[in-house]
Amino acid sequence: VEVQSLSPEMPAVFDGVKLAAVAAVLYVIVRCLNLNSPTAPPDLLFHDTALNRFLFKSCPLLTKDPSHLAPLLRERERECSPLLFPSQLGEYTSISVEGEPAQISVSSQQGAKWSAVLPVFIHCRGEDVTMVICPGIANHSEKQYIRTFVDYAQRHGYRCAVLNHLGALTNIKLTSPRIFTYGCTWEFAAMVSYMRKAYPHTQFMMVGFSLGGNIVCKYLGENQVNQDRVLCCASVCQGYSALRAQDTFLQWDRCRRFYNFLMADNMKKIILSHREILFGGKASSCPKCLEDVELSRLYTATSLTQIDDNIMRKFHGYDTLKEYYEKESCVHYLHNIQVPLLLVNASDDPLVHDSLLTIPRSLAEKKENVIFALTLHGGHLGFFEGAVLFPEPLTWMDKLVVDYANAICQWEKNKPQCTGSSEDTGSESSD
Repeated sequence: VEVQSLSPEMPAVFDGVKLAAVAAVLYVIVRCLNLNSPTAPPDLLFHDTALNRFLFKSCPLLTKDPSHLAPLLRERERECSPLLFPSQLGEYTSISVEGEPAQISVSSQQGAKWSAVLPVFIHCRGEDVTMVICPGIANHSEKQYIRTFVDYAQRHGYRCAVLNHLGALTNIKLTSPRIFTYGCTWEFAAMVSYMRKAYPHTQFMMVGFSLGGNIVCKYLGENQVNQDRVLCCASVCQGYSALRAQDTFLQWDRCRRFYNFLMADNMKKIILSHREILFGGKASSCPKCLEDVELSRLYTATSLTQIDDNIMRKFHGYDTLKEYYEKESCVHYLHNIQVPLLLVNASDDPLVHDSLLTIPRSLAEKKENVIFALTLHGGHLGFFEGAVLFPEPLTWMDKLVVDYANAICQWEKNKPQCTGSSEDTGSESSD
C-alpha cells in the first residue's frame, strides 16, 4: 500500500491560514474594543451660569479627558450581565458594601421593596444627604455596578437607598398581580416617602441608571412637591423616550437588535418566575391577572417591544403600546424639573440611538439648570478606566456622580456668596 504524503507546500499554506486568522481576530478586538480610538473630554452643553461655572471648577471630571476605554464586552455587559456573563464579572473586583449589618429592607403596602444603607464616614461638607438610587431594567441593589456605586457613595458620607424593582428579585415572591414597568413611579415614590419620614432632616440626591433614569426624571417632573428637599438629580445612560426608541431598538446597528433579544429573554424569565400570581393560579379570582393568551404570546416574544405590548402596558390599563410609551416616558416631564440636573450619555451606547440624544441637547439649550455631558466612549453603563485587561473597578461614572453631588452640596452651603459673584449669561456649548 502506497502512503500518500502532503506536498512540502501544504504546511506553509496552513501556517498562512493560521496567521491570517490571528490577524483577523486581533483586528476585530482592536476595532470592537475601541483600543485604537482616541479619548477626549466629554462634549458639554450648558448655560453659562454661576452654578455651572462653580460645578466645572469643583468637578473637574466634567471637563478633563477621562482617558477611559470602551471595551465592548465589559461595558455592554453592565446591562446584560444576567444574559451574557456570570454576575461576578460585573466588576473586576468584588465590592463588599460597608455597613451591611445596618442595611434594612422595607416592604410597602403595595409590595415595593428597597434597601437603605447608612454612610461609613461623615460627609465631607458635614451635610446629611441621602442618595435615592433607581437601577436599570430588571436590576436591584445586589447588582455589582450598584454595589460599587453605593460603596463609593457611602465612603463619601452619603446615606443610600436603592430600589429593588418589583419582581426583579426572583427569590422574593410577588404579593399582588403587578410587576415593575418602564415608567411606573409609584415604587420609587413609596421609597422616597419612607425616607422622608425616617430622616426628616435629610436632603436628597436622585440618581437613575438607564431605565432608572427615566423613572427618576419622570418622578421629579410629575409633581413640583416631589422636588422638595431635593438638591439635584443625575441620570446616566437613559433613552428619554421609549416611543422614539421603539424603531431604533429593532435595528442591527451596534448589535442593538441582539441586545434587545437578550434583555427580552431575561424579562421573560423574570415574568415566568412569578407566573402563578401574574397569570392566575392563587390569584385567579383577581381581575388584574393576565390570561393564558398573554402567557402564550410571552413565550413567542423575541423583543422588549413585544413583551411591553402583550404584557407590560396592561398593568397600567393602556389600550395601545404607543399610548403606553408616550405616557410613561420622561421626555414630557423633563421641562418641569427645577433642581440641578446632570444628564450623561455615551456616543457608543449600543442601546441608546443617536437620534434620542436630541432630547437632552434641546433641554440643555432651553433650561439653565441642566448640564448634558456626552462622552466619546462609555458604552451602556460602562465608563471603565485603566488598563485593557485590568481596568479599575471604580468607573468614571461612579466618581462623576459623587463628585457632582459633593459640588452641589458645597454650592448650597456657600450659595449666598457664590450667587453674588456673577450674573447669568446666555447659553454656551463647550467641547
